[in-house]
Amino acid sequence: MLTLLVLTSVVLLSAAPQSEAIVVYTSWERHALVGSDIRLSCSFFSWRWTSDDVTFSWNYRPDGAKEGIAIFHYTNGVPYVDNKGPFRDRLEFVGNPARRDGSILIRNLDYGDNGTFTCDAKNPPDIVGRPSSVRLLVFEKIPIQAGVITGSIIGVVLGLLILVVAIYYLMRFLVARRVFSLSVSKHGKKGKGKEGAQQKQASVVVDPAKLKAPVSEKKKQEMRREKK
Repeated sequence: MLTLLVLTSVVLLSAAPQSEAIVVYTSWERHALVGSDIRLSCSFFSWRWTSDDVTFSWNYRPDGAKEGIAIFHYTNGVPYVDNKGPFRDRLEFVGNPARRDGSILIRNLDYGDNGTFTCDAKNPPDIVGRPSSVRLLVFEKIPIQAGVITGSIIGVVLGLLILVVAIYYLMRFLVARRVFSLSVSKHGKKGKGKEGAQQKQASVVVDPAKLKAPVSEKKKQEMRREKK
């Protein structure tokens, strides 16, 4: 099912006009402790080479708010941080536009930073695409549930990888075993054929000896008659 979805996505992207084939990626949810720093990653996919006019924009919508505010913008090689917003002294651009990375770093997190961060990227002429959002949850202590969910996801991914590797080696073992069985069976038939031929040759060699006996008896009788 997953393979079918991936193939479908590739086909759709291939069929879409190249001016609309930009996809932005972020994490789904991040957890952090009060007073810590966190890196919010943002990258994009585009059919075009990375343009010199690539742009990144970050918006922030606090929990409970209906509208977001612009907190960061990168354009023409220059990063701009909102100097009046909640992150004016705590936000730093740590991305690499040449590698399609528009990540930001937020320092000294507080409970008031809980909310949704939305990243949008443009790579002219690819300018049509959907932004991607990541939800930030700040805790005094990371709850067990969050750790369990993260551990479960990692466990599922590792389990799938182990399963794929196990199936791969099992298939190799079964194929090798089948080839070995066919090889042994083939050599066994050849061996039986040789033994049968040798037995026939032995019987042919023995038979003349038995046929010579009557001839020698005739000679003996003739010799007896001559003597008489």
